[in-house]
Amino acid sequence: MSKRSRRKLSYEEEQDILESMSNQQNDTKFLDRVKINIKCKTVNQKKLVKEIKDKEMIICSGLPGTGKTYLSCAVALDLIKNNGKYKKIVIVKSVTTLKDEEIGFLKGSMKEKMEPFMYSFMHNFEKIIGRYNTQTLRENGLIEEMPIAYMRGINIDNSIVIIDEAQNISVDNIRTIMTRLGENSKMIFLGDENQVDMKRKGHSSLKFIIDKFSDFDEVGTVVLNNEDVVRNPLIKKIEQIFREN
Repeated sequence: MSKRSRRKLSYEEEQDILESMSNQQNDTKFLDRVKINIKCKTVNQKKLVKEIKDKEMIICSGLPGTGKTYLSCAVALDLIKNNGKYKKIVIVKSVTTLKDEEIGFLKGSMKEKMEPFMYSFMHNFEKIIGRYNTQTLRENGLIEEMPIAYMRGINIDNSIVIIDEAQNISVDNIRTIMTRLGENSKMIFLGDENQVDMKRKGHSSLKFIIDKFSDFDEVGTVVLNNEDVVRNPLIKKIEQIFREN
């Protein structure tokens, strides 16, 4: 596989990363008053929740509307609330709308650069615990964003790392992400094998990691299919049409 050149980070970007990763002692006590409901409607959704709680690394491929992002966010919140070894949630998202994984030409701090890509996650967090609590978590460093381009050379400890759009991450980059797993951490990979937006679809990593790591005791793999769609029932029909054509 060809190696991708990486630009040198600016001083401001380096400071953003150092500040982001240094805050490991955030107080989660205010979460004691926050109610977190984890609602599963299908057998596979229950399996996903169990695997997230039990395994160090979880890989989930699911159709739109199957609740994979919502459930991952809910379980992650529950874990940082009730399990002291997890101090924060780190969101990693592929940004394939921009060339490779680079977003350096956008103005602002790392958080400001990632903001347009974080809406789906923040929307789910707000559905679970409300807008105010979500903002409080972000302001106190309990929910952080990290682009793939900045992950090399960093170990992520005491965290629950949720990696979204895994089908749009190359095998080279998924390797970098997986090897960032630190002490007392979990990684949750989410994606949909049917929605690969990469120019070279054969470089997509989601199916690769499901196939290669499904037999590892530390890794849980879950596939959410048409029967697990819990959003608008029309989604099932839409997905069927596109799969057939």
